[in-house]
Amino acid sequence: MNSSHMMRVLVLASLAALAPFAIDTYLPAFHIMTNDLESTPHAIQQSLTLYLFPYALMTLFHGAISDAIGRIDTIKIGLGIFILGSLCCAFAFRVEILWLGRILQGIGGGAGNVVARAMVRDLFEGAEAQRVMATIQMLFGIAPAIAPMIGGLLLGIHWHSIFIFLALYASISLIAATKYLPETMPQSKRDSFSFAAVTNRFKTIFSDKEFLFLVIALGANFSGFFLYVLSSPIFIVDHLGLSSTQFAYLFLPTVSGMICGSYLSKKTAGNLSPKKTITLAYLWMGLIVTMNLIFCTFYDANLIINIGFIAFYNIGMSLAMPVLSIAALDRFEKIRGTAASGQAFIQMLLSTISAGLIVPFLWFSPLGLSMGMMGYFILSVLVIYQTKSLRK
Repeated sequence: MNSSHMMRVLVLASLAALAPFAIDTYLPAFHIMTNDLESTPHAIQQSLTLYLFPYALMTLFHGAISDAIGRIDTIKIGLGIFILGSLCCAFAFRVEILWLGRILQGIGGGAGNVVARAMVRDLFEGAEAQRVMATIQMLFGIAPAIAPMIGGLLLGIHWHSIFIFLALYASISLIAATKYLPETMPQSKRDSFSFAAVTNRFKTIFSDKEFLFLVIALGANFSGFFLYVLSSPIFIVDHLGLSSTQFAYLFLPTVSGMICGSYLSKKTAGNLSPKKTITLAYLWMGLIVTMNLIFCTFYDANLIINIGFIAFYNIGMSLAMPVLSIAALDRFEKIRGTAASGQAFIQMLLSTISAGLIVPFLWFSPLGLSMGMMGYFILSVLVIYQTKSLRK
């Protein structure tokens, strides 16, 4: 991999990683923000939902916009809005202002992730695309590990500085994207952007059962892990007995699992068929979620064991993710940006449902969270067995 190629991969990874940074960096500050803003834990928790809902909604449009005006201009607009939202959060003195800033972050934050997915398939083909997607996923996986640690360090200054950091991160990513990424959607290939045109394109992709099953499986696998991210302030502090500065105990092992799974996916590209890779990943995830549920049913919380199950689950999740993602994008080569939007939307919709509805009912104990992970895995199994990926 030459330096130019590697730089493109790094920039694409930085764009994709903006979302987990926006979610995870401020998690260690929840307790302090609750007191400082004279609010409640539930109100601060809802700032996650108010980020995730517009994020999920706008993923429906980022890809279609990039198909119409180009990939780079879409990144510029999206990250510009995200930076504005970050500054709004940084200077919040009431929870309502924090909510407004999080909404703006959600509106713009998905542009980088959606466009990055589309550009992988614009720039790379076949097994190389899977390898690049896996490499990006490995780098992307580092973000949830270091984000809470960065947040914990920045708490030493003030929680507002966390959002200053997010504004700077987005600014640097924006500059790098305009400098190192080519425009992969030339004028001759661009589609018109109108509500009717976008609606028709989404009708096309969401009426394709194969695409829908693939992206639901992808989103459900991710949500099985993401439940623990969303509930981490309660899971880490209340159930595992750690402090708000010790989020690394959760994120370092679990992200190591993601990196390991991504590495395995990179190595299997071109050597194992998609069917064999997905079968192996699902057998592994099934074993782990079953063991996790059994342990949480009969034993008290244990730092090493409870986190270990999440880390091992992430190996299987990340092994399957590039295969499922590429298979879904390949369903619609001419409107790949729209397909990337649909893929990201389903993933974030499931995450939003988790944040607003499921997590508050499951974080009463590690058993509740293990039941949530099992539920998402069962959903994924039900849909993946309807796809051609396992029938070929």
